[in-house]
Amino acid sequence: MLRVLMFLVPLALSVYAFIDCISTKDDDIRHMPKPLWALLVLVFPLVGSISWLIAGKKRRPAAEGWSGVRGGRSRQWVAPDDNPDFLKSLDDDKDVDPDDRKRDEP
Repeated sequence: MLRVLMFLVPLALSVYAFIDCISTKDDDIRHMPKPLWALLVLVFPLVGSISWLIAGKKRRPAAEGWSGVRGGRSRQWVAPDDNPDFLKSLDDDKDVDPDDRKRDEP
């Protein structure tokens, strides 16, 4: 079992690092061009993978959360109970009488 793990763990690490390398945007790669990083991970699987994970990619702090840019402004994920638009939509649904909905439907 230990022999299998000694083979599978570095293989899984190399596959993960290679996929992460080729799917990373060029702007987020540090120190070397993307093809050189991919080649390093393929030729030297263990050392290249660890190097990629430590130094190859710009990392964002985990506390920053999910954020994306849409329309030139930054937005951040908000839980439904903290989202004022969602809470307002719940209040709007309370104002409508369920019996009125049934009469309006054909």
